[in-house]
Amino acid sequence: MTVSAPASPRFADALLAGARACIPVVISVAAYGLVWGVLARGAGLSTLEVLLMSGLVFAGSAQFVALDLWTPVPASLPIGPLVLAALIVNLRYLLLTATLRPLFRPETQGRGVMAMFFVTDETWAITVSAMAKGKASAAFLLGGGLLTYSSWLATSLVGHALGSAIDDPSRYGLDFAFTATFLALLLGMWKGKGDIVPWLVAALTAIVSARLVEGSWYILIGGIVGSLAGALAERLRHAD
Repeated sequence: MTVSAPASPRFADALLAGARACIPVVISVAAYGLVWGVLARGAGLSTLEVLLMSGLVFAGSAQFVALDLWTPVPASLPIGPLVLAALIVNLRYLLLTATLRPLFRPETQGRGVMAMFFVTDETWAITVSAMAKGKASAAFLLGGGLLTYSSWLATSLVGHALGSAIDDPSRYGLDFAFTATFLALLLGMWKGKGDIVPWLVAALTAIVSARLVEGSWYILIGGIVGSLAGALAERLRHAD
């Protein structure tokens, strides 16, 4: 990534090109952020907590998981499950960001690691598409990421402010946002019939765990067991 001269026209043009390419994505991110902000207020998060979570985590799916585990009493906040849930949900970024390595020269790998903070599923897809056309660069990736990040942070705060006027999110169907988020995420991650087994294992394990274990541990248990089932199924396929 040529960041030694960020004011150069080439860098600025690529930055703007990446931002423009992500405008359609930003519209959906804005709606997503508003809903998360409203639900975050309902879960008891303060304005500062919303600012810190959206600003430092910047992962919509993980943040929705956090809301499901969140408690307004600091002493009873399940820090361990929160961290593990975010890790499991975001493991896919290990593979996604690895495909972006060609955008960075060897001497800029350190800056590249920092730039990965701004990668989302949507900006990754747009950048990979541009890479296939020979139009992508580190600046292109950063431009889309910065615009998406700004939109997510701003709309999360706006949603939190609007939440004061919505006393019952379920009245407007906003309580379904968590479920809808993961349905959309699953559809986007569907790769074929090979996904059926780990998904069913994860779902059944989560259902059983929810009945046997108090709290929200079913999220972690289902995710871990489903991941192990997927890894085992993949190994058995390659062994045949």
